[in-house]
Amino acid sequence: MKVSFEDGGGGGRRETTRPERPLGRALGLGARGRCPACGAKTLFDGFLTVRPRCVVCGEDYHHHRADDLPPYLTILLVGHVVVSGLLITERAFAPAMWVEAAIWLPVTLLLPLALLRPIKVAVVALQWALFMHGFGRG
Repeated sequence: MKVSFEDGGGGGRRETTRPERPLGRALGLGARGRCPACGAKTLFDGFLTVRPRCVVCGEDYHHHRADDLPPYLTILLVGHVVVSGLLITERAFAPAMWVEAAIWLPVTLLLPLALLRPIKVAVVALQWALFMHGFGRG
């Protein structure tokens, strides 16, 4: 893919060739916790700690900037699922309060734990695919 950009030193426009990084493939691999560059399942060091580099292909990840976007997206998704489910359950079945608590409290606690990690690596994969935050160097 050819990319044009301004040279800050007054040299005019310069073209450079970057490798093709399909966004859909990167997001799909990222959502499964895999390296968007090679597909190896080596992106995490701990539960949410991204390795500085992929141990298989050597792609650097130390400069990613996922920051607050994964928790924000997780809260957004979980909030919509839980509130919608709670309202639908209440309207359709009108169960006792303890039944609703038995259903929706575990969902509210477990769903963020299930979603946070795939969302975080999908954000890192998005940055990689779009050459953001240092992923375009090299």
